Amino acid sequence: MARRAWVSVRVLAPSWWGERDLSSERGLGFGLEGKVAIVTGGGAAGDGIGNGRAAAILLSRAGACVLVVDRQIELARRTAEMIAAEGGNAAACAADVTEDAQCGTMVETALARFGRLDLLDNNVGIASKGSVVDEDPQVWRRVMQVNIESMFLASKHAIPAMIQTAGAGAIVNVASIAALRPRGMTAYSTSKGAVIALTRAMAVDHGPQGIRVNCVAPGPVYTPMVAVAGMSPAARERRRQASVLGMEGTGWDVGYAVRFLLSDQARFITGQTLVVDGGATLVSRPRATDSQ
Repeated sequence: MARRAWVSVRVLAPSWWGERDLSSERGLGFGLEGKVAIVTGGGAAGDGIGNGRAAAILLSRAGACVLVVDRQIELARRTAEMIAAEGGNAAACAADVTEDAQCGTMVETALARFGRLDLLDNNVGIASKGSVVDEDPQVWRRVMQVNIESMFLASKHAIPAMIQTAGAGAIVNVASIAALRPRGMTAYSTSKGAVIALTRAMAVDHGPQGIRVNCVAPGPVYTPMVAVAGMSPAARERRRQASVLGMEGTGWDVGYAVRFLLSDQARFITGQTLVVDGGATLVSRPRATDSQ
């Protein structure tokens, strides 16, 4: 019987926001080497790791070139700098993805810089609390514009570019478990439910053209956006307890899910929603609205 060959992997000490230094994983079986990705909402405060920044870094570690997009160029630049520090190839782009023309410019920037487009991570969103009785109509419309219309516009420009320059592509739309288990955030839950529906419709529409479209639904993960909002220690503890694993998620957990669905490892997966919540949606444990 042939002997198995084992490969040892050296894992270094924690770095940004508790993540291990896994830059040595570059290109290991993801099929992303040389591909080009756009990550919207790819910035974060300071060196914090939000969902978009995590996805951008992880895509780069797998060999992709990344256009990091954020409304605030300095936040996108910091993500690009973090990628460059690991030897990756990234550029920063300022864009408001609720604007049709700016989404077009975003895609044109990726093509001008990298020559092609293969991947899109639609990762923008805002929240609002309240029922349909409580919600302000203008806030309702703004939530829909940011959370769902932005994905429509970004995809509208990205898909033709993918087909023309790469002959195929993959898209991930970021939703939320609020779409699956509402908790007093009706506009937000509705918009994220629409993200899931949009994902399935796009998968059907563009599958014959080689475009895969999937969705990630994060649960209670701790990100710079949550931190800036001033979450109390008690609220964080409730979030940890909401997980059947008894742990708190981070942007890295969402980023790993995004990278998987964009990679060749998910080549036969489309129109699906991957829930990343530590099992929170499996149980009926009470959870405060500020923990979503």
